Amino acid sequence: MKYSALFEDEDDVFLGSPVSKLMDIVFTANNDVVRFDLENFIRHRAAMEMLLNEHLGDDFHEKVQRHIVENRDEVETKMKSLCIELMGEIVSKSE
Repeated sequence: MKYSALFEDEDDVFLGSPVSKLMDIVFTANNDVVRFDLENFIRHRAAMEMLLNEHLGDDFHEKVQRHIVENRDEVETKMKSLCIELMGEIVSKSE
């Protein structure tokens, strides 16, 4: 998904960065909803790490770190979109 329009002027849209707004939501939303969505997020991360290890070998952490450094802007954009996605999951279940 492309959320580039949302990131052009973060302060106007979010009154903070997507990461800071996610933290606000995590600490104020329904605890059960937050736990459920964070567990799903961690489960997804665990599966991705297993796949990376399987396909890239034991040194996949170094390869991931190198990718972060070499693709900083794209990684930051993806990180913001993941925060927005997780916020949406939590907020939609908390209403």
